[in-house]
Amino acid sequence: MAGTAAETFGPIFAALLGPDLPVRVRYWDGSAHGPLDRSGQVVFHTPRAMRRFLYSPDEVGLARAYVLEELTIEGDELETLRSLVDAPDDLRVPPRQLASAMIGAARLGVLGLPLAPPPEEVRVRGRHHGRRRDRAAVTHHYDLSNDFYRLLLGPSMTYSCARFIGRDDSLETAQAAKYDLICQKLGLTDGMRLLDVGCGWGGMAVHAATHHGVEVVGVTVSPSQAELARRRVADAGLEGMVEIRLQDYRDLAGRHERFHAVSSIGMFEHVGMARTSEYFRVLAARLEPHGRLLNHAISTPEGSRPSRHSFISRYVFPDGELQDVGVVVRSMQDQGLEVRDVEGFREHYPLTLRSWLANLDNQWDEAVALVGHRRARIWRLYLMGSIVNFEGAAVGVHQVLAVRLDKGGSSGMPLTLPWRAVTGTPRPVMRE
Repeated sequence: MAGTAAETFGPIFAALLGPDLPVRVRYWDGSAHGPLDRSGQVVFHTPRAMRRFLYSPDEVGLARAYVLEELTIEGDELETLRSLVDAPDDLRVPPRQLASAMIGAARLGVLGLPLAPPPEEVRVRGRHHGRRRDRAAVTHHYDLSNDFYRLLLGPSMTYSCARFIGRDDSLETAQAAKYDLICQKLGLTDGMRLLDVGCGWGGMAVHAATHHGVEVVGVTVSPSQAELARRRVADAGLEGMVEIRLQDYRDLAGRHERFHAVSSIGMFEHVGMARTSEYFRVLAARLEPHGRLLNHAISTPEGSRPSRHSFISRYVFPDGELQDVGVVVRSMQDQGLEVRDVEGFREHYPLTLRSWLANLDNQWDEAVALVGHRRARIWRLYLMGSIVNFEGAAVGVHQVLAVRLDKGGSSGMPLTLPWRAVTGTPRPVMRE
């Protein structure tokens, strides 16, 4: 005789998460297991949700059910996700427990033919981090809807970690502060030329041209980004100072143009570990002597290639890879650059993400109208999961500044970096 869903499938979650489940799980038949004293719970609303998980017994199976709202998180979603952070990165059911669950599922009438995944799920094809595949991955994420990104990101249309001088700063103030700091680190002044790689919707290009008088070339492989970035440049009256190109960074290698500075903000995650040396070699070759390069990117100790069984790979950032900041420093120096400054901004990213999440929640109906209910749910889960990961220090974000020396070994850098300068008179060292 068939038991309850909780009796049948409880051993699966015990095998995945340990015998003392960190969350409560409830099923379509009203049965449940896990602690009662939690502020949220995971709910399998239909047998279809469990069927998806059994046929794809990993994070992807759960993601499919979540995207289709066959599975939801009730109560405090952030805290429920936070309680799951100790789960394995590659969340997969052990074969022994899976076989037992399959037998129980058959008795409950849960099994049937495999269900088609949501149409929002993607698998990019081709050579890993080849041009065509990289373009497909970028297009999947960034060509979603410019209007949706405007809703999510706010007027700055800046899709990278902001810099909060105070926790109560508005998102727009914090994004402007981030751009100001990067411009200061690059030493931008009137008449200089800046290359902005992965220029997005033109935020850095417009800021640098407007406030620092530099000529800017911005490159992106997203047609939607390039179209809107050019419109924003025109609206700002900067067409004579800013050029936006639909161009792969690798195509820069065949050009002989030079720049006084290069910014790479939120682009590096798409490059891939195998192409790190090539990336910095191409950018270093574009720098004039004394030219500076700033790389602003998400990082994690020892680096990370998200599993193909992960939610983020199938629904958010296909082929995205995070690198150890130490590898970034080493790679820059291997290309003849001298690293002069490394700064972490991990605590700033949850504040940024919470602002984006608030924008999404406060304009939910409009977001759904723009991208559909399933895509809006994908973004909400992605933002919440990212908040949990940054607040728990699973990932961070760093700015690494390097300079190209001249033939005599001069960097042209000031003895004291202005953004690191200590004000006031140093106190003498007291000796006994």
